Amino acid sequence: MSAAKQQSCFVAVFADESCIGNGREGDNPGGAGALIELRHPSNGTIVRRDLWISERATTNNRMALRSVIEAMDALGAKGARCRVTFTTDSRYIVDGMTQWVHSWARQGWKRKGGAIENLELWHEAIDAVEPHTVSWKWVRGHDGHAQNEYANHLATRAAASQTHSAGLEASGFEAWLEAARAKGARHADPSPFPESGEFRASPPLPSTDR
Repeated sequence: MSAAKQQSCFVAVFADESCIGNGREGDNPGGAGALIELRHPSNGTIVRRDLWISERATTNNRMALRSVIEAMDALGAKGARCRVTFTTDSRYIVDGMTQWVHSWARQGWKRKGGAIENLELWHEAIDAVEPHTVSWKWVRGHDGHAQNEYANHLATRAAASQTHSAGLEASGFEAWLEAARAKGARHADPSPFPESGEFRASPPLPSTDR
């Protein structure tokens, strides 16, 4: 690995998206949320940060792409280049980032079935990912995965309230999980932080030539 591409942090991101009335006519508000985890460099404890954004008229797929863009931009805001395990329940993102974009790039950013939906956002997401090395992971949504359920909470709350976080904010994950369980939610224990030595990067993304 070249010095220019050397990663300076190891991060786990759990992201989700929401769109109220997705697919219906008219303006459908949406949101995206991300829970970011990393180990404290001095004592090894897990540090968590929250990120959320919203749009007044959007779709689930747009917000899924925005979850990637906003999370990657936030991680690289100070020039950091990270190894990132990005976990989402969106097959649109996981299949798109590991399969579709490579095929589209080989075909000159076209596809046989017609225009590529949200092409500009796909390009923006690829550009946001470029400084980092990413492993794309899929989990089943609404299945009790604690971090995924919390990302869904951030996304749905942002969609309903049409709010944005001020960058990465101190996380409310632990308090939320305790409250959710008190109300009867059967969320599993949080997934452990990934082991650095077991990180396996997904194939590098193609250039957008922008």
